[in-house]
Amino acid sequence: MTIPKERHVLVIFPHPDDEAFGVSGTITTHIQQGTPVTYACLTLGEMGRNLGNPPFATRESLPAIRKKELLASAEAMGLTDLRMMGLRDKTLEFEDDEKMVRMMEELIEETNPSLIITFYPDFAVHPDHEATARAVVRAVRRMEDRPKLHCVAFANNTLDVLGQPDIVYDIKDVREHKMNSMKAHISQTAWMLEEMEHKLQNGDTETENWLTLERFYTYRWDQDFE
Repeated sequence: MTIPKERHVLVIFPHPDDEAFGVSGTITTHIQQGTPVTYACLTLGEMGRNLGNPPFATRESLPAIRKKELLASAEAMGLTDLRMMGLRDKTLEFEDDEKMVRMMEELIEETNPSLIITFYPDFAVHPDHEATARAVVRAVRRMEDRPKLHCVAFANNTLDVLGQPDIVYDIKDVREHKMNSMKAHISQTAWMLEEMEHKLQNGDTETENWLTLERFYTYRWDQDFE
């Protein structure tokens, strides 16, 4: 499927590297088509699991490392409008719901997107992912003229409940941009990238498809999570 031209795309995820795995090819393509893209990253991922063995970072130094990696990922995609929203990793589920919704409303009002990309509520596994998705959906629900809402879903029951993705983009033309976006987050992705490279060298088509196809669900208001 060809990625259509949009007025403005707003991407909202909680962690550095969330954008790299699932949507960096789509972001890159929008940018290359001349569509403005804003990426709002809610935290700096300071509670990331990987501190190295032997350690390359401490809890105190990791935020600065992940900030630098996020900036490198943005550069790999050609993204110039990166917002670091300053919330704390692994605490988004405890943030005041209305505060979170207002943050999303302000982003939407400022950028006036024709498309928003985020996680799908109840199908995003991590509590920070879920809190982000809920806030975005609540904000969009309040709008009279709603932008399109494309969601990433990867819970184990996704196919059983939501079925096949509504949208599948072939992003092989920007494959290297996606690879570079993932490599930018090397503090957290080193082991995964090593395993992925090994599979690609052995002709693993599933890995190649994961790398070159990006999948989205159109949010289904008739199956609302609330």
